[in-house]
Amino acid sequence: DRDKPIPRQRGTASWMSVGFVAFSDRGTSLTPASGGQGQAYPPLAGVRGWKYNYYVKLFIRLHIVTIIAIKRKEKVMRKPIMVGNWKMNYPVSESCHLAFQLVKSLSSVEDVEVVICPSFTSLDPVAKLIKKTNIKLGAQNVYFEKKGAYTGEISPLMLKDLGCDYVIVGHSERRKYCQEDNPMINLKIRAAIEADLFPILCVGENLEERIRGVHEEIVYIHITGGLLSLSKKEVERVTIAYEPVWAIGTGNTATPSDAQAIHKFIRETLAKIYDQELANHVRIQYGGSVTPENISSLMAQPDIDGALVGGASLNASSFEKIVQYKG
Repeated sequence: DRDKPIPRQRGTASWMSVGFVAFSDRGTSLTPASGGQGQAYPPLAGVRGWKYNYYVKLFIRLHIVTIIAIKRKEKVMRKPIMVGNWKMNYPVSESCHLAFQLVKSLSSVEDVEVVICPSFTSLDPVAKLIKKTNIKLGAQNVYFEKKGAYTGEISPLMLKDLGCDYVIVGHSERRKYCQEDNPMINLKIRAAIEADLFPILCVGENLEERIRGVHEEIVYIHITGGLLSLSKKEVERVTIAYEPVWAIGTGNTATPSDAQAIHKFIRETLAKIYDQELANHVRIQYGGSVTPENISSLMAQPDIDGALVGGASLNASSFEKIVQYKG
């Protein structure tokens, strides 16, 4: 008797119909989603009638809960990343002092990725101080050639040799003062990835462009130009930093909702260029007068995954509070 299928009978639909499994108050059957006739499931070994329905329903409930948990984990899997851009500040002695303070307070932080980017002259001594800690080293710029007659430039291989993991590319100050354009930035990103570095691509509009309402267009041009011809696998190594130029070092900060709108636009752009899986994977930071006072409201936004911190990263206490924004 246990090998006989439970016949499908007419009845009032129960709590749900999932895929090809349809439940009724009198039985369980394999039914196409379109509502056509289907073959009844054989009962579970040793289980008949209402018990069979109970266990199948329980399985479906657990399956749905698992799917929801996986979807929620997509956001969790984008580990927050806080990057301190020290710019052209601090000689070696002061850089080492600041790094030493951060090591004492942040070296054991695991739920946030911490990166510090000293000037070129301080990279080596700072690398020695943060070695064997969770703090990672980044550079503020890189050239796109491996070696050669390029006076004053630093190659990606040199940065890797010093212990760098990250490198900032296309910062607005380099776009403005050094006339870096999207084709050059694209070459730098390619060279960084080839050297096993993780590039941080900076994008963002200036005040005039914001007032004119073309900020999304500018960000789109920066993204498509910077990532031109990169494969999905290569882009997985890239962190994007949205830095509204009008907010950098001015004390003005985009409101959390304004910042979220652009971050969402960036993620949607990545989904269009590549796919949604990649868009969900890439971390997008906010950069522009980030402080301990505004970091929590910024990080509460669903598409903001960290911060590229300028002035506030030059003070150990301020940067510690930003990194430990969760309290």
